Parts: sequence; structure tokens; C-alpha cells
Amino acid sequence: MRKTLKEIAQFVKGDVVGDESIVITGANGIKESQAGDITFLSNPKYYALLDSTAASAVITSRDKFETSKPVIRTDNPSLAFAKVISLIKDDASICLKGIHPSAVLGKNTKLGKNVALGAYVVVEDDVSIADNVSIYPGVFIGRESKIGDGSLIYPNVTIRERTIIGKKVIIHSGTVIGSDGFGFVTIEGVHHKIPQVGIVEICDDVEIGANVTIDRARFDKTVIGSGTKIDNLVQIAHNVVIGKNCLIVAQVGISGSTVVGDNVVLAGQVGLVGHINIGDGVIVTAQSGVTKSIPPNIMVSGSPARPFAVNQKVLACSQSLPKFFILIKELKRKIEGLESKLP
Repeated sequence: MRKTLKEIAQFVKGDVVGDESIVITGANGIKESQAGDITFLSNPKYYALLDSTAASAVITSRDKFETSKPVIRTDNPSLAFAKVISLIKDDASICLKGIHPSAVLGKNTKLGKNVALGAYVVVEDDVSIADNVSIYPGVFIGRESKIGDGSLIYPNVTIRERTIIGKKVIIHSGTVIGSDGFGFVTIEGVHHKIPQVGIVEICDDVEIGANVTIDRARFDKTVIGSGTKIDNLVQIAHNVVIGKNCLIVAQVGISGSTVVGDNVVLAGQVGLVGHINIGDGVIVTAQSGVTKSIPPNIMVSGSPARPFAVNQKVLACSQSLPKFFILIKELKRKIEGLESKLP
């Protein structure tokens, strides 16, 4: 990247204070930056770092403060800096181009404009890949699957048959979409497999981390709603439906046929049982175990998960258990002493 401060300010819709002709060639953290870099600062209590950073310019909030450093004032410094990083990445990255000779294309494959297929990509029959899709080496795409405009699939992703992937979806390495749901009937100690004949549908603008597994439905669909972001090492079982703009953090496990509403946050290592409903706007804190449905717009915590304030009280009481044990033991001794004096 080689942009003037003015050009960057226009890109992030900010206002320059200082020399807008400074040329920026990179971006870094406020402590790691060197001359030519731009950095950001969003927390006012760290404003003292402004004059000590080696960065040539800083993206800040619109607060008024004194500094000799050129700044770009924005409504959201963190978001603005993320956009700058994306700009740098777009400028510097070497994108895949064309179709590698080792890629294998099945019958009736439909490819849009500017599709890139890396080495040893396998695309089965009747697959449709839309415009500006990049698929990195070692990806498998099963028959009759569809991939929407501008999607990006990193190396060694497996997409099973009839999967539907929307526009601008990002899928990171090692993820498996459309594997069989975990369904068995046990008769006289023998586990008989239940066929899983449904599909997975990933809606637009979803990002899926590394080594995520999303199972195909027994019937109908497993669905990930538009704008939802999924961290690494998440397991989503068959017939789960996840709403729009959810955040699902690492090592979450969601059991079959559970429905998660819009704008839900599931923190790290949360577990959800099957066949429950999680309302819109719910926040489930880390390592919580959810065993029943949750109404909209509340925070829950613990295992089993309870309203956050209730769980905090339970935790506070549990911290006092050793003290209560000693107290009860002493009271028991005194009661036994009093009883021994009774006629």
C-alpha cells in the first residue's frame, strides 16, 4: 500500500488533523509501528502513547486532544483501522488466478467470471460456482453444490453434496460442511445408522473458521443465517438453524434441531442441548451449559445456564461453602452439647 493520509481519510470517512500529504506504506499496532505506518487508538486512557509511537499517523476517535502527531478522527477507530488493514491486504495479496491444470471438474460444472481454482481442487458433477469465487488448493466440492458470488474458500475445505453457499462467504482451512448428522437407532445393543438426506445452507456474508464441522440435516436443512461469524473448532449438528448476525466463539457445540435466533452471542466452550430455542439477542457466557430454551434479550451463565445475575449469586454462595461447613459443624457440636444436658 502507498496512500496519502488524505486518501485514507476519504476511504474511512474520517477527518485529517495535521499534514494530509503524508504517505502511508503500512499499518501496525501502536507500539510496533515504524515510520511510514498508520496505527489506531480507541481508548482515551492510552492517549499518552500518541507522542511515543513511531507511526507516521494515528486513527483516533473524534475527541478533542493535543498531539503533534497527524491523526484521522473517526466515529469508530477500530472499525476504521480494520478497513485500512483490508485495503492493505487487497493491495498486497497475491490472489489466485485462473484454473490450475491439476484441478478436476465434473460434468455440467458451471463457472462464473473470474473464478479461480487452485491445485488439486475437485469439483464434482452439476456444481455451480458464481463470479469472483476463489477456491484454494485441496478443496473438495460435492455434486450439485452451489457457491455464490465473491466467496473465498481456503485450502483443504470439504463441502459435501448439495450444499448451498451464499455470496461473500469465507470458509477457513480444514472445515467440513455437510458431513452426516450423528443419528443412530440402538436396538438390542446394536447402533443402526439413520440416513441423513438433508442439506446445509450457508447464507450471505458468513465467515466460518478453521476446523469447523456443520452437519447436513436428517431432512430439510441445517441453516447458518446471513452475517453470522463462526470461530474455529465449532460443532453444529444436524437440523440446527442459526439466525442472522450471530457470533459463535471457539469450541461451541450445538446439538441437533436447536434453533438460535438473530444477534445471539455464544461464548467459548458453550454447549447447547438439542431441540431448544434460543431467543434473539441472547448472550451465553463462556463454558455455560444450556439445557432449556432461553427467552430473547437476556444474558445467561453457568451449567445449567441461569440468568447471569442469578448465577453470580450462586457462585458467590458457593465460595462461602467452606465457611458454612465449619459453621454447621460448630453448630452441630453445640446442639449435641445442649441435648446431652436435657433430662
